[in-house]
Amino acid sequence: MKRMPVTLLGAAEIRALAADLDVTPTKKLGQNFVVDANTVRKIVHVAGVQAGERVVEVGPGLGSLTLAILEARASVTAVEIDHRLAERLPETAAEHGVAPGALTVVDADAMRVTDLPGDPTVLVANLPYNVSVPVLLHFLETFPHLQRGVVMVQAEVGERLAAPPGSKTYGAPSVKAAWYGPWRLAGTVSRQVFWPVPNVDSVLVAFERDAEPRGDEELRVSTFRLVDAAFQQRRKMLRQALSQVLGGSAAEASAVLERAGVAPTARGEDLTVDEYVRIAQAR
Repeated sequence: MKRMPVTLLGAAEIRALAADLDVTPTKKLGQNFVVDANTVRKIVHVAGVQAGERVVEVGPGLGSLTLAILEARASVTAVEIDHRLAERLPETAAEHGVAPGALTVVDADAMRVTDLPGDPTVLVANLPYNVSVPVLLHFLETFPHLQRGVVMVQAEVGERLAAPPGSKTYGAPSVKAAWYGPWRLAGTVSRQVFWPVPNVDSVLVAFERDAEPRGDEELRVSTFRLVDAAFQQRRKMLRQALSQVLGGSAAEASAVLERAGVAPTARGEDLTVDEYVRIAQAR
């Protein structure tokens, strides 16, 4: 039996679906639905989604991006916090030619999910602006089988995730994201493709997980604690910013930093993730 092609949602159908479900996009949930088919196809293309892959999507909403992923003949595990949207998504998928079994919907808060059906290897999502970094870090920490991904986020957030050491936007999220592997800006997205039109710009950010992890969970927690301390007082030298974490005094912190091969007079924004790891190991 010949497989029917998957069709995508148009702007009018998205608005009709929302009206039928009595869904009004809210700032509280950071909801901005993509109403442009070319944009969702672009995201799938940038992510390099291949037929037969299992993809996890966070916040599928009404299904615009979901259908574009399924159009590429991948399978999707979609995590949706809004019960109405989660319940409606399989019906929308079936109406648009999605084969039975290709879509699995998890009706849950993404920050509380600890199991993903199908063990997806790719993350593709239009992430709500207010929770994008916590969701990304939670998924990378919790699901080691995620190997790569592309997410659409607020431009400011995307620039921070991909920022190199020493840049103005480099911060704690930059270092924590880099723990898992390299990140890069992968394209811009017009405000006009969203409904409602947001008052911020959006970008695509791509990541790939390193082949070998930097360390175990204990080392990750220890490293992230140092990162938080360093950026809470980013204007201070590390011997001062890390003094409470590394023994209680600037002298003790300096000794640990020197053992790690890091200048005590450096600032948090100057260090790579691997230098933070060395400090954690030198404690």
